[in-house]
Amino acid sequence: MIEFDEIPDLKTMTDSEAEALCARLRPYIVDTVSRTGGHLASNLGVVELTVALHRVFDTGRDRLVFDVGHQCYIHKILTGRGSAMDTLRSFGGISGFPKPRESVHDAFIAGHASNSVSVALGMARARTTLGEDYHVIALIGDGALTGGLAYEGLSDAGLSREPLLVILNDNGMSITKNVGGVAQHLAHQRLKPQYLRFKKGYRKLMSILPGGKAFYQVTHKVKTAIKETLLPCSMFEDMGFTYLGPVDGHDVRGLTRLLRYAKEIDGPVLLHIRTVKGKGYSPAEENPDAYHGVSKFCVQTGEPLQPSKPSYSGAFGAELCKLAEEDHRVCAITAAMRDGTGLKQFESQFPERFFDVGISEGHAVAMAAGMAKQGCVPVFAVYSSFLQRGYDMLLHDVAILGLHVVFGVDRAGLVGEDGETHHGLFDVAYLSTVPGMTLYAPSSFAEVRTMLRHALLEVSGPVALRYPRGGEEGYYGDAGTVPTLVAKDGQGITLVTYGTTYADILSVAERLEQVGCRPEIIKLNRLCPLDAEPVCRSVEKTGRLLVAEEVVAMGSVGERLCAALAEAGVPTKAVRLCSAGRDFVPQGAVGQLRRLCGLDRESLYKAAMEVWKHG
Repeated sequence: MIEFDEIPDLKTMTDSEAEALCARLRPYIVDTVSRTGGHLASNLGVVELTVALHRVFDTGRDRLVFDVGHQCYIHKILTGRGSAMDTLRSFGGISGFPKPRESVHDAFIAGHASNSVSVALGMARARTTLGEDYHVIALIGDGALTGGLAYEGLSDAGLSREPLLVILNDNGMSITKNVGGVAQHLAHQRLKPQYLRFKKGYRKLMSILPGGKAFYQVTHKVKTAIKETLLPCSMFEDMGFTYLGPVDGHDVRGLTRLLRYAKEIDGPVLLHIRTVKGKGYSPAEENPDAYHGVSKFCVQTGEPLQPSKPSYSGAFGAELCKLAEEDHRVCAITAAMRDGTGLKQFESQFPERFFDVGISEGHAVAMAAGMAKQGCVPVFAVYSSFLQRGYDMLLHDVAILGLHVVFGVDRAGLVGEDGETHHGLFDVAYLSTVPGMTLYAPSSFAEVRTMLRHALLEVSGPVALRYPRGGEEGYYGDAGTVPTLVAKDGQGITLVTYGTTYADILSVAERLEQVGCRPEIIKLNRLCPLDAEPVCRSVEKTGRLLVAEEVVAMGSVGERLCAALAEAGVPTKAVRLCSAGRDFVPQGAVGQLRRLCGLDRESLYKAAMEVWKHG
């Protein structure tokens, strides 16, 4: 195990020392992530950049805003958290994303893409408004530039004239076209130290000489005209940025020099760097997508320590392929999450009907609406926490016209080590507010297959299936598509649940029977529109209700059932709504988080006993 507890003074560090530091950091990241799991390739790609940033800026005061935050591990090490890296993404440990409550050096929360420029511009404007003095930097990847919000921020920032540095980490997508050897030569010359020093000195001299400012403006226009003749203006310059690049993102010396130069420019600057995702670790360099987010693995071979198991995503993707074979109208959409949502095989079998739109969930929903309007049956497979970004389009583009768009809402419920920004705890609440929405909650792979086929072929309007990360957890049956199923008759207490929590409730019911309680078990297959009548009839009989669901309390099914009971005038002796609560849930293993929320089997059993004994 590599140790990395002390960091030398980065501000006084020589270029040689900085290169040596980078050489130590890269294997340390590989070693750490091999034991904790996490985001590997993205962090390996920004080692030199992060070291250079910390040589030039003081992140305790200057504001460094990460986009997504997958690439923040080096930053955490350089800001005093190296000794805590073995707790990375664990319950009570340090987060895999920037978290302001964790360190003053983490300027803003990060977990979803494309917002960094907007946030950074807000900070810059606050700085100006309040008359304060610090630098603001946004670090955004080319992948995040597939999201429209990034361009909204860039457009406003470029026109703002606010001193602001945007660093574009380009590790794959071609941003600027190749315009030949002359253009490359000019770009190289523009970034030479002597040119930058001359440009800085020339501008300073012209600002103090009589008539100098006017002369500078004339020469600047001439220079710009010549440059644009030979080197087409980048879109960033059109937006109002001073554009620097593209440059080698693995040259810590050159990056340090450029950052110092950019730091002194009075206005918005965009520094375009080229990096290699997975740099320095051959398995990650050769297959960066596979090593973007990894579980624990063997450093020598790159192989995971535990083989992957069948998942809900895989079951969803396999059934969708079967449906696409049967119906040529079926299309699949992903927002840069092909593998994560189980659509790799679909792309292979039906490339002409597979659409990866990049990190742009709102666009994906609106595009799906257009496809549905013209006769296709689009299926958008998306993580629960990312679908939040398309809520307006759900209402405006899909629901008003009642279009038949199918949503595979993956990662529903607690997802584990990625924490607050990735838990799928809000989809039941927000999807249930969409008029005409039908929402199913399968509890097994078999139910995924049954419900997806039903959703595509027999339901009209918008319809969604929500299912968790990972695999089955003790229930393997198929309850079909009946909206509300009384799975077991009883008298002592009504137990209501859905999704994978159903297996836990079955276990709780067995323990209750051992102590003389005969629970009635109700399984909700359809959450919206909610068929509450069987629950009302059951509670009329038992007088006691426990609802267990892995979602936030606000807008939960339990709240809607209580409203239905009140409206129907059904008296109750005791009611317990077990959910993930009213706050954000931290990172940790799913089992740990369920215990924290009172949703593990032991907690649910104790809660059921309290309700049963009440009255």
